[in-house]
Amino acid sequence: MHKSKSKLKNIGLQFFAASKVETLTNPRDSLPNVYNGITAREVDFVTRFNDNWDALRDIMGIMRPIRKAPGSQLISYTAKVALESGDVDPGNVIPYSKATVEKRTHENLTIKKYAKAVPIEDVEQYGAEIAIEKSDDAFLTELQNVVLGDFYTFLNTGSLTGTAATWQAALARAQGLVLNKFASIRKSTTGIVGFANILDAYDYLGEAVISTQMNFGLTYIKNFMGYSTLLLLPETLGQTSDGEAIPGIAPGKVLATPSENIDLYYIDPSDSEFARLDLNYTTAGETNLIGFHAQGNYSTAVGETYAIMGMKLWAEYLDGIANVSFGDAGGAAVRSAARKSNQV
Repeated sequence: MHKSKSKLKNIGLQFFAASKVETLTNPRDSLPNVYNGITAREVDFVTRFNDNWDALRDIMGIMRPIRKAPGSQLISYTAKVALESGDVDPGNVIPYSKATVEKRTHENLTIKKYAKAVPIEDVEQYGAEIAIEKSDDAFLTELQNVVLGDFYTFLNTGSLTGTAATWQAALARAQGLVLNKFASIRKSTTGIVGFANILDAYDYLGEAVISTQMNFGLTYIKNFMGYSTLLLLPETLGQTSDGEAIPGIAPGKVLATPSENIDLYYIDPSDSEFARLDLNYTTAGETNLIGFHAQGNYSTAVGETYAIMGMKLWAEYLDGIANVSFGDAGGAAVRSAARKSNQV
C-alpha cells in the first residue's frame, strides 16, 4: 500500500511537469516553436514599415509624429499678438499687446483594416519564400501607397494657387508663394518641400547631370533650386482593388509647402484599449504606425495576415500649400494621355 501511494505521487509529479502552460511567447518545449517564426515575421513587417516612414520623415523634414489617444480629438492652437508701440513716455502706462489664441479641430482619424490570405496551394506551388514573403512585400507597399495617395490628394487642395509658363518657372513661383505666405504671418521656414511629376522633371532636365536619390520607393533631389527636397512622383501610384487610381502628381503641376507645415498624426495599434477586445497586434519602435498579426486558419487551410493603421499626413495651413500649374491645361492633358498610351 505504501508503494502504490509513492507511484501515484510520482505520476502526479510527471503529469504536472508535462502540463506547462502554452502561450505565444512560451510555447511547449515538446512542439516545434512555430510561434517564434510567426512573431519574427510580424516584427520584420512592422519594422520595415516604420523604417520606411522614418526615411520619409527625414526626406521631408517632418518632426516627431503626433499620437492620437482613444477618445480624444486632434486639436491644434495658433497664437497671434497685435504688438503695441514700444514708445512710451516716462510715467505713462505701458499698453498691453493683445494676444489671441485660435483653436482648430482637425478631421478625425479613422482606423483602416486590411487582411490578406495565402492558400496552402500557393506555398506548395511556389514555395514559402515567394508565396508568403513576396506577398508580404507587395502588401506593405500597397499600404504605404494608400497613405501617400491620400496625402497627395490633400496637397492638391492647397489654396495658394498660381500659374506659370514652364516647369522651372512653376518651381520658382510655388516657392515664392510659400515664402511670401509664411512671411506675411510671421512664421519662419527652414526648408521648402516640392512635389513634381517625374516625367515633367526629366523632360526639363534633359541631358543635365543631376544627382537624384531614391528611398522609400521615391525619387527625389536634395537642395535643388532653393528646395530642401524636391520629390519626383508618377501620375499614379497604382490602383485600388476597385480599379481606382491612387493619385500621385499630375503632369503640368508643381506643389510646395514648408516642411514645418507637414504633420503626421497616427493611432497607436498597440494601445491597451484595443487589447481589451483581445486584439493584440505586433508593433515595433517608439512610434507604432502599423499593427500586424499573422495566423493560420485550419478551416480554410490559408495563412492569414491582418494589418491595421490609422495615420494621416496633414498640413497645418491649407493656404500654405502652393498649387501651381504650368503650360496650358489642354497641353498637360494631351501629354498625360500620350504617356499613358505609350506606357512611358
